[in-house]
Amino acid sequence: MPPNPRPGSASRGEAGRTYLGWQHAVLLPPPGPAPRRPAPADAETVGEEWIAAQRDSEARTNRPLHAALAGLAVFALLCLLLWALRILPGVLAVGGVLACAAIAAPVGLALVQSRQVVAQRLARARELLEAEREERDRSLREQQREHAREYTEWQAACRAYEAQPLWHGVTVPPGTGTVVVLGGTDAGWSALLATVGASRLREGGDLTVVDLTGRPVSRELVRLARRCAVAPRRWVLPADLPLMTLGTNLDAGQRARVLSAVAAASGPAEDVDADETLLLRLLEVLGPQAGVAELIGGLRALITPEDDAAEDDPALALLDAGQRARVRERCADVAWERAWELERRLAPFEAVGTRAEDDAYAQVKIISMDRASGETAARVYGTYAVASLSELLEVPRSGPSAAGGHTRRRPARTRTVVVCGADALPAEEVEQVVLAARESGVEVVLMFRSPVPAALARFGTPDCLPVVMRQEGEAAEEVARAVAALPGAADPDPANLLLHRLTEAVGEAVGESATAIGDDPDAEVADDDRFFPSPHTESGAVIRNAASVAPLDLVRHVRSATAWGRATAEEARTDAPLPAEGDGGLRARPHGLDAGALRSLPPTAAVVLGPAGPVLADTNPGILTLSTATLATVDDSRRTGDETAAGRGGAANGNEERGGWERPRTASPDASADPSAGVPAASPGVDAGPDRVPPNLGPPPERLDWRVRPRVDNEAWPTHRPPPPRRRR
Repeated sequence: MPPNPRPGSASRGEAGRTYLGWQHAVLLPPPGPAPRRPAPADAETVGEEWIAAQRDSEARTNRPLHAALAGLAVFALLCLLLWALRILPGVLAVGGVLACAAIAAPVGLALVQSRQVVAQRLARARELLEAEREERDRSLREQQREHAREYTEWQAACRAYEAQPLWHGVTVPPGTGTVVVLGGTDAGWSALLATVGASRLREGGDLTVVDLTGRPVSRELVRLARRCAVAPRRWVLPADLPLMTLGTNLDAGQRARVLSAVAAASGPAEDVDADETLLLRLLEVLGPQAGVAELIGGLRALITPEDDAAEDDPALALLDAGQRARVRERCADVAWERAWELERRLAPFEAVGTRAEDDAYAQVKIISMDRASGETAARVYGTYAVASLSELLEVPRSGPSAAGGHTRRRPARTRTVVVCGADALPAEEVEQVVLAARESGVEVVLMFRSPVPAALARFGTPDCLPVVMRQEGEAAEEVARAVAALPGAADPDPANLLLHRLTEAVGEAVGESATAIGDDPDAEVADDDRFFPSPHTESGAVIRNAASVAPLDLVRHVRSATAWGRATAEEARTDAPLPAEGDGGLRARPHGLDAGALRSLPPTAAVVLGPAGPVLADTNPGILTLSTATLATVDDSRRTGDETAAGRGGAANGNEERGGWERPRTASPDASADPSAGVPAASPGVDAGPDRVPPNLGPPPERLDWRVRPRVDNEAWPTHRPPPPRRRR
């Protein structure tokens, strides 16, 4: 969302997010090992040993009684024997036997009762063991039911944990209009530029790149745009100055400011206001549409004697005698030394726009420097491009134009301007383009190779998002101090500074091959787009108007067209689904923010210093092709998970019923429907506000196969009648 949008302008919605990379974050904790199945306890029974022990105890207890019975029996037999031998009278013998019987009766009763007591004791023991067994069985069944519930929850937690997205998008926060990238290599800038370009291609937005590095950092972006059937318009300066219309369709005051800024950047800054005033006077005489060549002719008229026809000077020949006289009269107070110096500094732009054609709108525009150009050329031509863009951004969205008198309308789409190598520009031009972009609602991404004061001064501004990439040499110390001074950087969250090994592996695999001197991407269009028709067109022609790209098509194009996508696909095995036991710290390791840590950052790693604290992101666009990547940010996933848990909670606290496991949805973060982008509008009754993430609608339905004929039951539904049989002749 652009900062401080002007009245009447619509704020940028969720569909206009600018992605800077992806953050590796595991939102759901590992479920751990599976719950153990309850094992039944050993069954206890009345053993034979216990019964034998009871019998032995009974025998020992009743042994005196058995001895008494035996003695009584012997005494009774003795009485009977003595009676039989006529030794003992019969009365005494019978009395002795009866006495023994009387004594033996209670003894025998005691023995019988003892036997019954033992039997009852054994029966009670068996009943007690049976009750205990039933209790154990009931408890085991309850434990098994509880285990089944816990195991079901564990399986759901495992599925949610293994299927959760691991790479979440890192976007420019709302209210931020400027992104300052400090440090980085050519490979890192190539990845970041392709990621920002993918954000604009996805929604059909406008992207302008000013590359002052002299290296092909925009090559992967060009290849991706062409594979998406979008023809980028490229100018390589200074060779393509005659073909570039940038800065030629401004009014007189804007052109004077641009050319005076170019003159100030070409050498020691002198009186810029005097140069602007001189150029305005020349435009008053020669007309607001006068070219740079005519302005140079007017400057030469000031340093040429009046009697000199200067027929051998082509620039001076563009002016007739009357125009030269009016120029000398209007600029009579200008010193010829100043005119000569201004003419010398503007001479490289003499042919700008002389062979330009009025082409159609281009969604992606790239202005780059020739690799043979030096730092001075990059500063001069970059100042011209950036100053012209600043003046274009200051043009109102609608209203009469001072030059043509017609109404100029800007398309309602997200626009982004990226300046690679902004440290080559004067600080005044950097500030000017930031102010112009803020007023017009355009995002600006400024990429600085070294920590210049213009970059460090914007680290603490509220409408700026600092991004730090790999630092080299002693500059790391200064950048580390600037990072430590930001809020939240002193005590960062370690979970937001995890460096994944996929970032290191892809950075080593691609290396500098993404920006190595090689074939021009424009030469690949003959072999790619013209001979192999694009799925977005019927004839295979290259689309030049802005058109959104479906997310699945964008993923396929990133994987096939860019070196980052191919390298990420090869290294994707290191980003396999997480095991249920957890990562164990084998895939990601914590990274610091000190000078040594900034020097050891992989090429595509970037520390995004957002309002919530520093976040370590991977700018590799190939991350989008992984099955574990999502366009939703970490906050989106957490907010969606919380809303889902609250919706399912109710009186039973649905989060507790499900074991507290809720998988964050991996839907696109677009909150509003865009008819031009082919996104269906929200259904009635569905909250599609900016704080909600729409649900993932799933894959498209299967394609119809015309070779399969539907089978119709004619008896039940006589709507399909077979054709009558043909008669044979």
